Amino acid sequence: MEVTPKPIKVLAVDDHPLYLEGIAAVIATASDIQLIATASSGDDALKCYRAVRPDVTLMDLRLSDINGIEAIHAIRREFANARIIVLTSHTGYRFAHRALDAGAAAYLLKDNAHHELLSTIRAVYEGRMTVDATVARELAHHIADSPLTERELEVLTLIADGNTNRAVAEALGIHEDTVKGHVKSILAKLGARDRTHAVTVALRRGILSL
Repeated sequence: MEVTPKPIKVLAVDDHPLYLEGIAAVIATASDIQLIATASSGDDALKCYRAVRPDVTLMDLRLSDINGIEAIHAIRREFANARIIVLTSHTGYRFAHRALDAGAAAYLLKDNAHHELLSTIRAVYEGRMTVDATVARELAHHIADSPLTERELEVLTLIADGNTNRAVAEALGIHEDTVKGHVKSILAKLGARDRTHAVTVALRRGILSL
């Protein structure tokens, strides 16, 4: 007697109900994959994971409480073998780098999910890693970039909030000339024309997030 293989159990995490419905509709077309639970926040994602122990988890990066990367860390701390696919609209290579470093097995853009979701779920379930082609090219292009130091990231974050060099210096307890030196370094590393352009570039690459 032929035994029917058990379907791949999937947990989907996204704070947009309509998108979760879309995921459910795509998965419903596959006889070998089953959506067993959904969650709308990082906290719920961990609780659901504990309760249903999915084979594969779909994780958005922008959630209502913590971001998806923190949620990946939380799940992987308890379940080291968790297979997680990031399903997001963020194309910035830095987001992908952080997600993969956190333990994600795949990085898939929502724009391509309709065509690639099922094959990506199957690939990850089988132990393979996959990254969206557009994001993979970004990763390859920027692999040799000089990353910002922690202090430079602090400076750029404060600049993004609209602070002047003097305000940044006061917030960090350093001299204004030191801030100017950090800004010069940031512009050089990001290939930016000015402070505003540096923030724009950092947001596009995923170095900063809104």
